[in-house]
Amino acid sequence: MTPSTPPSPSDAVDADPGTPDLAALAQEFERTLLGGERKFTRVQVSERAGISIQRAERMWHALGFATVPDDEVAFTDDDVEALRLVAALEDDKFIEPEMESSLARKLGQTQSRLASWQSAMFLDFLGSAKLSADEAIEVAALLLPAMERLQTYVWRRHLAAAAGRAVAGSDELARGVRAVGFADIVSYTRLTRRLTEAELGELIERFEGTAADVVALNGGRVIKSMGDEVLFVADTAAQGAAVALALQDAVNADEELPELRIGLAYGTILIRLGDVYGEVVNLAARLTTECKPGRVLADRELAAALDGHAAFNLHRLRRVSVRGYRHLVPYAVQRANS
Repeated sequence: MTPSTPPSPSDAVDADPGTPDLAALAQEFERTLLGGERKFTRVQVSERAGISIQRAERMWHALGFATVPDDEVAFTDDDVEALRLVAALEDDKFIEPEMESSLARKLGQTQSRLASWQSAMFLDFLGSAKLSADEAIEVAALLLPAMERLQTYVWRRHLAAAAGRAVAGSDELARGVRAVGFADIVSYTRLTRRLTEAELGELIERFEGTAADVVALNGGRVIKSMGDEVLFVADTAAQGAAVALALQDAVNADEELPELRIGLAYGTILIRLGDVYGEVVNLAARLTTECKPGRVLADRELAAALDGHAAFNLHRLRRVSVRGYRHLVPYAVQRANS
Protein backbone atom coordinates (compact mmCIF):
# COMPACT_ATOMS: atom_id res chain seq x y z
CA MET A 1 0.00 0.00 0.00
CA THR A 2 1.42 3.42 -0.98
CA PRO A 3 1.22 6.38 1.41
CA SER A 4 -1.51 7.96 -0.74
CA THR A 5 -3.75 4.88 -0.67
CA PRO A 6 -6.55 5.06 1.91
CA PRO A 7 -6.62 2.25 4.47
CA SER A 8 -8.83 -0.72 3.70
CA PRO A 9 -11.55 -1.84 6.12
CA SER A 10 -9.36 -4.76 7.19
CA ASP A 11 -6.48 -2.40 7.91
CA ALA A 12 -8.78 -0.27 10.03
CA VAL A 13 -9.89 -3.29 12.01
CA ASP A 14 -6.29 -4.42 12.61
CA ALA A 15 -5.07 -0.92 13.64
CA ASP A 16 -4.83 -0.18 17.32
CA PRO A 17 -7.12 2.82 17.90
CA GLY A 18 -5.26 3.61 21.12
CA THR A 19 -1.87 3.97 19.43
CA PRO A 20 -1.16 7.62 18.52
CA ASP A 21 0.35 8.58 15.18
CA LEU A 22 3.75 9.66 16.51
CA ALA A 23 4.79 11.41 13.29
CA ALA A 24 1.60 13.46 13.22
CA LEU A 25 1.92 14.18 16.92
CA ALA A 26 5.50 15.41 16.45
CA GLN A 27 4.48 17.68 13.57
CA GLU A 28 1.63 19.18 15.56
CA PHE A 29 3.88 19.75 18.56
CA GLU A 30 6.40 21.45 16.31
CA ARG A 31 3.79 23.80 14.86
CA THR A 32 2.62 24.65 18.38
CA LEU A 33 6.13 25.32 19.66
CA LEU A 34 7.51 27.16 16.64
CA GLY A 35 4.42 29.28 16.20
CA GLY A 36 3.79 28.26 12.61
CA GLU A 37 4.89 26.21 9.63
CA ARG A 38 8.48 25.88 8.44
CA LYS A 39 8.48 27.66 5.08
CA PHE A 40 11.84 29.37 4.50
CA THR A 41 15.36 28.19 3.65
CA ARG A 42 18.31 29.81 5.41
CA VAL A 43 18.91 32.10 2.44
CA GLN A 44 15.27 33.14 2.34
CA VAL A 45 15.07 33.84 6.07
CA SER A 46 18.16 36.08 5.98
CA GLU A 47 16.85 37.95 2.93
CA ARG A 48 13.50 38.61 4.60
CA ALA A 49 15.23 39.79 7.77
CA GLY A 50 17.43 42.14 5.76
CA ILE A 51 20.77 40.76 6.98
CA SER A 52 23.55 38.82 5.29
CA ILE A 53 23.51 35.03 5.20
CA GLN A 54 26.91 35.05 6.96
CA ARG A 55 25.53 37.07 9.85
CA ALA A 56 22.43 34.91 10.10
CA GLU A 57 24.59 31.76 10.13
CA ARG A 58 26.84 33.22 12.81
CA MET A 59 23.88 33.97 15.05
CA TRP A 60 22.31 30.56 14.40
CA HIS A 61 25.50 28.76 15.46
CA ALA A 62 25.95 31.02 18.49
CA LEU A 63 22.44 30.08 19.63
CA GLY A 64 23.58 26.45 19.62
CA PHE A 65 21.86 25.09 16.49
CA ALA A 66 23.40 22.90 13.83
CA THR A 67 24.02 24.02 10.25
CA VAL A 68 20.98 23.71 7.99
CA PRO A 69 21.46 22.65 4.32
CA ASP A 70 20.84 25.38 1.73
CA ASP A 71 17.74 23.71 0.30
CA GLU A 72 16.10 22.67 3.58
CA VAL A 73 12.89 24.48 4.50
CA ALA A 74 13.55 24.92 8.23
CA PHE A 75 12.54 28.43 9.30
CA THR A 76 9.32 30.19 10.25
CA ASP A 77 8.01 33.74 10.36
CA ASP A 78 9.17 33.91 14.00
CA ASP A 79 12.76 33.22 12.88
CA VAL A 80 12.55 36.16 10.48
CA GLU A 81 11.19 38.41 13.23
CA ALA A 82 13.92 37.35 15.69
CA LEU A 83 16.67 38.20 13.19
CA ARG A 84 15.06 41.56 12.46
CA LEU A 85 14.88 42.30 16.18
CA VAL A 86 18.57 41.57 16.80
CA ALA A 87 19.54 43.64 13.78
CA ALA A 88 17.43 46.54 15.04
CA LEU A 89 19.03 46.38 18.50
CA GLU A 90 22.47 46.61 16.92
CA ASP A 91 21.43 49.36 14.52
CA ASP A 92 20.13 51.37 17.51
CA LYS A 93 23.54 50.94 19.19
CA PHE A 94 22.02 48.97 22.08
CA ILE A 95 24.20 45.98 21.21
CA GLU A 96 27.76 46.43 20.00
CA PRO A 97 28.59 44.36 16.87
CA GLU A 98 31.28 42.39 18.68
CA MET A 99 28.78 41.48 21.44
CA GLU A 100 26.12 40.06 19.13
CA SER A 101 27.49 36.51 19.02
CA SER A 102 28.31 36.51 22.75
CA LEU A 103 24.77 37.55 23.60
CA ALA A 104 23.30 34.89 21.29
CA ARG A 105 25.63 32.26 22.76
CA LYS A 106 24.66 33.04 26.35
CA LEU A 107 20.95 33.09 25.48
CA GLY A 108 21.28 29.80 23.63
CA GLN A 109 23.11 28.06 26.47
CA THR A 110 20.66 29.28 29.11
CA GLN A 111 17.55 28.46 27.12
CA SER A 112 18.91 25.08 26.00
CA ARG A 113 19.27 23.92 29.61
CA LEU A 114 15.83 25.21 30.46
CA ALA A 115 14.26 23.56 27.40
CA SER A 116 15.91 20.21 28.15
CA TRP A 117 14.51 20.21 31.66
CA GLN A 118 11.04 21.32 30.56
CA SER A 119 10.79 18.76 27.74
CA ALA A 120 11.81 15.93 30.07
CA MET A 121 9.24 17.10 32.61
CA PHE A 122 6.53 17.27 29.94
CA LEU A 123 7.35 13.80 28.60
CA ASP A 124 7.20 12.38 32.12
CA PHE A 125 3.80 13.99 32.54
CA LEU A 126 2.53 12.56 29.25
CA GLY A 127 3.72 9.11 30.22
CA SER A 128 2.03 9.17 33.62
CA ALA A 129 -1.20 10.79 32.41
CA LYS A 130 -1.63 8.35 29.48
CA LEU A 131 -3.07 11.06 27.23
CA SER A 132 -4.15 10.50 23.66
CA ALA A 133 -2.36 12.38 20.87
CA ASP A 134 -5.13 14.97 20.63
CA GLU A 135 -5.17 15.46 24.39
CA ALA A 136 -1.38 15.82 24.50
CA ILE A 137 -1.47 18.50 21.79
CA GLU A 138 -4.23 20.34 23.65
CA VAL A 139 -2.21 20.30 26.88
CA ALA A 140 0.89 21.57 25.04
CA ALA A 141 -1.12 24.43 23.51
CA LEU A 142 -2.26 25.47 27.00
CA LEU A 143 1.10 24.92 28.68
CA LEU A 144 3.28 26.88 26.26
CA PRO A 145 1.79 30.37 26.83
CA ALA A 146 1.64 29.72 30.58
CA MET A 147 5.36 28.87 30.65
CA GLU A 148 6.17 31.90 28.49
CA ARG A 149 4.34 34.20 30.90
CA LEU A 150 6.06 32.64 33.90
CA GLN A 151 9.52 32.92 32.33
CA THR A 152 8.88 36.55 31.37
CA TYR A 153 7.74 37.32 34.92
CA VAL A 154 10.85 35.76 36.49
CA TRP A 155 13.13 37.51 33.99
CA ARG A 156 11.53 40.91 34.69
CA ARG A 157 11.82 40.45 38.45
CA HIS A 158 15.50 39.52 38.19
CA LEU A 159 16.11 42.43 35.82
CA ALA A 160 14.46 44.83 38.25
CA ALA A 161 16.55 43.48 41.13
CA ALA A 162 19.77 43.74 39.12
CA ALA A 163 18.94 47.29 38.02
CA GLY A 164 18.17 48.26 41.61
CA ARG A 165 21.52 46.91 42.80
CA ALA A 166 23.33 48.76 40.03
CA VAL A 167 21.64 52.10 40.78
CA ALA A 168 22.04 51.88 44.55
CA GLY A 169 25.45 50.19 44.54
CA SER A 170 28.65 51.58 45.99
CA ASP A 171 31.80 52.43 44.03
CA GLU A 172 33.13 48.96 44.84
CA LEU A 173 30.05 47.28 43.38
CA ALA A 174 30.29 49.47 40.28
CA ARG A 175 33.85 48.21 39.78
CA GLY A 176 32.72 44.61 40.16
CA VAL A 177 34.02 43.92 43.68
CA ARG A 178 32.22 40.85 45.00
CA ALA A 179 32.55 37.86 47.26
CA VAL A 180 32.70 34.68 45.17
CA GLY A 181 32.00 31.21 46.53
CA PHE A 182 32.26 27.64 45.28
CA ALA A 183 30.29 24.92 47.06
CA ASP A 184 31.41 21.42 46.10
CA ILE A 185 29.91 18.03 47.03
CA VAL A 186 32.44 15.80 48.79
CA SER A 187 33.31 12.48 47.07
CA TYR A 188 30.98 13.16 44.16
CA THR A 189 32.80 10.79 41.79
CA ARG A 190 32.36 7.91 44.24
CA LEU A 191 28.68 8.78 44.57
CA THR A 192 28.17 8.60 40.80
CA ARG A 193 29.45 5.01 40.85
CA ARG A 194 27.25 3.95 43.76
CA LEU A 195 23.94 5.64 42.94
CA THR A 196 21.49 4.79 40.18
CA GLU A 197 20.71 7.47 37.59
CA ALA A 198 17.41 8.21 39.29
CA GLU A 199 19.05 8.50 42.72
CA LEU A 200 21.80 10.73 41.36
CA GLY A 201 19.21 12.96 39.69
CA GLU A 202 17.31 13.29 42.97
CA LEU A 203 20.54 14.14 44.82
CA ILE A 204 21.49 16.87 42.34
CA GLU A 205 18.00 18.33 42.37
CA ARG A 206 17.99 18.40 46.18
CA PHE A 207 21.44 19.98 46.35
CA GLU A 208 20.72 22.63 43.72
CA GLY A 209 17.35 23.45 45.30
CA THR A 210 18.85 23.78 48.77
CA ALA A 211 21.71 25.92 47.47
CA ALA A 212 19.40 28.21 45.51
CA ASP A 213 17.13 28.77 48.52
CA VAL A 214 19.95 29.40 50.98
CA VAL A 215 21.93 31.69 48.68
CA ALA A 216 18.88 33.83 47.85
CA LEU A 217 17.72 33.98 51.49
CA ASN A 218 21.10 35.32 52.58
CA GLY A 219 21.42 37.97 49.89
CA GLY A 220 23.58 36.17 47.36
CA ARG A 221 23.00 35.06 43.77
CA VAL A 222 23.65 31.70 42.16
CA ILE A 223 25.69 32.19 38.99
CA LYS A 224 25.54 28.59 37.82
CA SER A 225 25.11 25.01 38.98
CA MET A 226 27.40 22.32 37.62
CA GLY A 227 26.03 19.08 39.06
CA ASP A 228 28.29 18.69 42.08
CA GLU A 229 29.19 22.40 42.32
CA VAL A 230 27.41 25.70 42.78
CA LEU A 231 29.07 29.03 42.01
CA PHE A 232 27.59 32.03 43.82
CA VAL A 233 28.39 35.69 44.41
CA ALA A 234 27.46 38.22 47.08
CA ASP A 235 27.86 41.98 47.14
CA THR A 236 29.86 42.10 50.39
CA ALA A 237 32.33 39.90 52.20
CA ALA A 238 29.91 39.53 55.12
CA GLN A 239 27.12 38.37 52.83
CA GLY A 240 29.47 35.87 51.21
CA ALA A 241 30.46 34.42 54.58
CA ALA A 242 26.84 34.32 55.71
CA VAL A 243 25.81 32.44 52.56
CA ALA A 244 28.62 29.90 52.93
CA LEU A 245 27.98 29.16 56.62
CA ALA A 246 24.20 28.99 56.14
CA LEU A 247 24.69 26.56 53.25
CA GLN A 248 26.87 24.32 55.40
CA ASP A 249 24.21 24.41 58.13
CA ALA A 250 21.42 23.49 55.69
CA VAL A 251 23.37 20.59 54.21
CA ASN A 252 24.42 19.29 57.64
CA ALA A 253 20.78 19.30 58.72
CA ASP A 254 19.70 17.26 55.68
CA GLU A 255 20.53 13.57 56.06
CA GLU A 256 19.97 13.02 52.33
CA LEU A 257 22.80 15.35 51.29
CA PRO A 258 26.54 14.62 51.46
CA GLU A 259 29.01 17.05 53.02
CA LEU A 260 30.25 20.16 51.23
CA ARG A 261 33.51 22.01 50.84
CA ILE A 262 33.17 25.76 50.32
CA GLY A 263 35.84 28.21 49.17
CA LEU A 264 35.40 32.01 49.34
CA ALA A 265 37.40 34.84 47.80
CA TYR A 266 36.88 38.61 47.62
CA GLY A 267 37.89 41.23 45.10
CA THR A 268 37.33 42.59 41.62
CA ILE A 269 35.74 40.23 39.11
CA LEU A 270 34.70 40.52 35.49
CA ILE A 271 30.92 40.25 35.22
CA ARG A 272 29.99 39.40 31.65
CA LEU A 273 26.68 38.13 30.26
CA GLY A 274 25.61 36.70 33.59
CA ASP A 275 28.87 34.87 34.31
CA VAL A 276 31.91 35.84 36.39
CA TYR A 277 35.60 35.59 35.59
CA GLY A 278 38.98 36.52 37.00
CA GLU A 279 41.54 35.67 39.66
CA VAL A 280 39.02 35.91 42.49
CA VAL A 281 36.93 33.16 40.89
CA ASN A 282 40.06 31.02 40.47
CA LEU A 283 41.05 31.57 44.11
CA ALA A 284 37.64 30.47 45.37
CA ALA A 285 37.89 27.32 43.28
CA ARG A 286 41.40 26.52 44.54
CA LEU A 287 40.36 27.04 48.16
CA THR A 288 37.49 24.61 47.66
CA THR A 289 39.92 21.86 46.70
CA GLU A 290 41.94 22.50 49.89
CA CYS A 291 38.92 22.69 52.18
CA LYS A 292 38.02 19.89 54.60
CA PRO A 293 34.45 18.51 54.44
CA GLY A 294 31.98 20.68 56.31
CA ARG A 295 34.31 23.69 56.43
CA VAL A 296 34.52 27.12 54.79
CA LEU A 297 37.86 28.55 53.66
CA ALA A 298 38.47 32.16 52.62
CA ASP A 299 41.31 34.03 50.96
CA ARG A 300 43.37 36.84 52.49
CA GLU A 301 41.23 39.62 50.97
CA LEU A 302 37.96 38.29 52.35
CA ALA A 303 39.56 37.73 55.74
CA ALA A 304 40.81 41.32 55.75
CA ALA A 305 37.36 42.62 54.82
CA LEU A 306 35.85 40.70 57.75
CA ASP A 307 38.55 41.70 60.25
CA GLY A 308 36.79 42.92 63.40
CA HIS A 309 33.34 41.88 62.19
CA ALA A 310 31.27 40.88 65.22
CA ALA A 311 29.51 37.97 63.49
CA PHE A 312 32.54 35.99 62.30
CA ASN A 313 35.77 34.44 63.52
CA LEU A 314 38.62 33.82 61.10
CA HIS A 315 41.63 31.62 61.79
CA ARG A 316 44.70 31.79 59.62
CA LEU A 317 45.88 28.35 58.48
CA ARG A 318 49.20 27.11 57.13
CA ARG A 319 50.15 28.20 53.63
CA VAL A 320 49.41 25.77 50.84
CA SER A 321 50.69 25.34 47.31
CA VAL A 322 48.01 24.81 44.65
CA ARG A 323 47.93 25.10 40.89
CA GLY A 324 48.73 28.71 40.00
CA TYR A 325 49.37 29.78 43.62
CA ARG A 326 52.51 28.61 45.43
CA HIS A 327 51.88 30.50 48.68
CA LEU A 328 48.11 30.60 49.15
CA VAL A 329 47.10 31.55 52.70
CA PRO A 330 43.68 30.15 53.62
CA TYR A 331 41.51 31.30 56.52
CA ALA A 332 38.91 29.14 58.26
CA VAL A 333 35.61 31.00 58.56
CA GLN A 334 33.30 30.37 61.52
CA ARG A 335 30.54 32.18 63.34
CA ALA A 336 31.65 34.23 66.28
CA ASN A 337 29.64 32.14 68.74
CA SER A 338 30.87 28.75 67.49
